[in-house]
Amino acid sequence: RPRGGRRFTAPSWVPWLFVAPALLLFVVFKYLPMAKGVELSFYDVRPFLGNLWVGLANYRSVFDDPQFQAALGHTVVLAVGGTIGSVIVGFVLALLLEGPARSLWFMRSAVFLPVVTATAVVGEIWRLLYYPTSAGFLNTVLGFLGIGPLHYLDHTGSALWSVMAVAIWTGGPYNMVIVLAGLTQVDRGLYEAAALDGANTWQRLRHITLPALRPVVTILLTLAAIRGFRTFTEVYVLTGGGPAGSTDVWMTRIYQLGFTRNEIGVASAAATLLFLVTVCLTVAMQWYQRRKEARP
Repeated sequence: RPRGGRRFTAPSWVPWLFVAPALLLFVVFKYLPMAKGVELSFYDVRPFLGNLWVGLANYRSVFDDPQFQAALGHTVVLAVGGTIGSVIVGFVLALLLEGPARSLWFMRSAVFLPVVTATAVVGEIWRLLYYPTSAGFLNTVLGFLGIGPLHYLDHTGSALWSVMAVAIWTGGPYNMVIVLAGLTQVDRGLYEAAALDGANTWQRLRHITLPALRPVVTILLTLAAIRGFRTFTEVYVLTGGGPAGSTDVWMTRIYQLGFTRNEIGVASAAATLLFLVTVCLTVAMQWYQRRKEARP
């Protein structure tokens, strides 16, 4: 405190000085490439020959491409199923592992491991678990029950659901942590009062826990939906979009166009559309949450 009793205040630019390195990295490696991608979406990209302005032709190519339409359907199914499944799994895990007991830290850490493990590693592990012969782990377990062997990733009817199971397995623990943080804000006295009034476990969960976690659920749904629409690594490692395109999603289609067929303009247009979808989804969820909070 300086002389005269006045409180010392740092100049307003000092906080920006500390975050400047991170902002610089974001601008150079994220925002500038994003802007460049939006720009390329309006061009027929021809390396070493010069780009040609085509306007919205690349966007029309995306909407008219049957493979993109099929990939969009797979993406929506994967996003919806993965979102609902991971939120339910995260909520159940949070209820099971919530509490002040010190012994729970080990279980929470063990359950959280899929989140901190590289997605490519998770995909390789599950690819081994899904091994289609009787020597595979899951088929070995099912063999004791007289079932199988099943072709999880090699059949068009089961490949997408097998990928969805991996997405739920990796997303559930992440959602668990967010729900655990929300449960700490719930007044424990409400549970005791409800128990004295004769409320059972389901009634306490329905009328106390779920209403208190409404903002948390909105965040979970938003983050899980964005992850679902941007799914790439799991699909690429497990199936590569096959068999017969049954697991081809929006991101794998972008990858194929941009890096396999060298149609960078169309791939940039598809990536821009995906960005707009995630922005609209986030804004819609925030608007819905604010509307719910404004109601008496």
